[in-house]
Amino acid sequence: MKAYQQGWTLRRRVAALLGVVVVLLLGLAGAEAAVAAQNRQNIDAVLLKTGPLRVQAQELMSALLDQETSVRGYAVNGDRTDLEPYQEGVKREQSLAASIRDLSADYPDVRRSLDVVEQETAQWRSQVAEPVITTVERDGPAAGQALITDATRQQFDGIRSSVNTLQDEILTVRQETADRVNATSNTLVVLLIIAALVVTTAGVVMLLSLDRILIRPLAALVGQVREVADGDYRHRIEGSGPPEFRRLAEDIDQMRMKIARELDEVREARERIEWVNSQLQKQAEELTRSNRDLEQFAYVASHDLQEPLRKVASFCQLLQRRYAGQLDERADQYIAFAVDGAQRMQRLINDLLAFSRIGRLTTGFTEVDLNKVMGDVAGQTEAAVQYADAELTWGEMPTIRGEEPLLTNLLVNLVSNSVKFRRPDVPPKVHVSARLVDGEWEISCRDNGIGIEPEFADKIFVIFQRLHSKDAYPGTGIGLAIVKKIVEYHGGRVWVDTDADEGTTIRFTLPALEADIEAAKAAEAAEVAEAGEQAVAAEGDPAAVGRQPDGEAREEPPAEADGHGTNGGMKETVG
Repeated sequence: MKAYQQGWTLRRRVAALLGVVVVLLLGLAGAEAAVAAQNRQNIDAVLLKTGPLRVQAQELMSALLDQETSVRGYAVNGDRTDLEPYQEGVKREQSLAASIRDLSADYPDVRRSLDVVEQETAQWRSQVAEPVITTVERDGPAAGQALITDATRQQFDGIRSSVNTLQDEILTVRQETADRVNATSNTLVVLLIIAALVVTTAGVVMLLSLDRILIRPLAALVGQVREVADGDYRHRIEGSGPPEFRRLAEDIDQMRMKIARELDEVREARERIEWVNSQLQKQAEELTRSNRDLEQFAYVASHDLQEPLRKVASFCQLLQRRYAGQLDERADQYIAFAVDGAQRMQRLINDLLAFSRIGRLTTGFTEVDLNKVMGDVAGQTEAAVQYADAELTWGEMPTIRGEEPLLTNLLVNLVSNSVKFRRPDVPPKVHVSARLVDGEWEISCRDNGIGIEPEFADKIFVIFQRLHSKDAYPGTGIGLAIVKKIVEYHGGRVWVDTDADEGTTIRFTLPALEADIEAAKAAEAAEVAEAGEQAVAAEGDPAAVGRQPDGEAREEPPAEADGHGTNGGMKETVG
């Protein structure tokens, strides 16, 4: 077992400290709750018991005074109405005594004082008040006054003294309860101060502990990691503090060793790459030199080589015109072979030069209107089209970015091939169309010629690849290779549509302008919105289907001649 697996982990230490703090705080919280409950009870006693007791004791004294005054007045006047305060006082006395007895259930001294007051009051009524009332009713006021003496007055003064004693007891109880309220409040404050001290002490201990077991080891670890980050990958990282930090230091050290090994590998790889780059640089220089030689060769091929070839072709043609029929048939045939070979050699050299110049001699991309290009194509192929009694048509063509001469050459090659590879006794028909597909213009050249077998669909774009003899269909076999190179130079791709029902359909793609893409999205959104409006209208009016929003019948656009969607009607026909 490793050393860092011994001792308390940081989590365990923090959990232990937090556990102690939580236990202390819970104990203090329980004590505070108990003291607060007791304090609330004492406050309730002051407000709901001792306070009302004091008021009711004063009201009891008032009721007794009303009784005494009423009896004395009745003894003087003999008026029966003077006894009403007495009777009311008796009722009030009984009610107040019952209320005081209920409120003083927890105060036995108060209840004893109340019992004394009730006994003395009952004795006064039986010995003084009732005899005076009876005597006045029987013998008159004078006889009643004779019963009210100093002794009866002293007896009532004793009642008054007992009531004062009752009030003193109530005041004593109230003061004791108030003192308990103060004591519990003070205790509650002390407990809160203790809780604050516990929290503060725990925070200080936590900070000191974190500084010792967390911040210092972490700062030391950071310093070592910074040394490694500054480039000293051989510096060993050692951890201190809790087991987690020591494990972290070991993991970082392992990562350091791995990085050091990888850096060694990268250094070796860089040295290998530098060697490879030096070799590539040499090859690039060699390739540059070869390109210069190739350009020199192209210049020679276009000038020096063609000059003697033109002379051979010219003199052979001169021999053919001047001595035709004067020599034997075999001589005429030999001369014809020589003329044909020279002419084919000239065409082959020109085609090779055109192929080599694609992408190498550039005029830069501009916006090219393919409608104008198709007009140039029609002009350049007019002779071949008229000779074959062919028909060349095209739909609405887009505007793209490219090189106009190359695009013209591309379409001329496609149209020429379509006219050349025609079926006997069938007038050739060639149609060029375009449609927007996934941000690209897909341009199609379709004819009704002899067609291409699916197994040869990829071979026809290979340079010098011929599927027929030159006697059947003349040519150098480089036209479609030029087409492929021009399309790829413009960022597109070209292929043969093997699903065509008749003839040959060659398709290629060219990147569309951003404006055309946005316009297509807007048109699609408008169509969706229109379809939604028609669907809503159809729910209420089935006859609305197929009508414009204004109720007029909608005329469906004519399908395009090549069956590829709606790219516009025929723009021009040549043939």
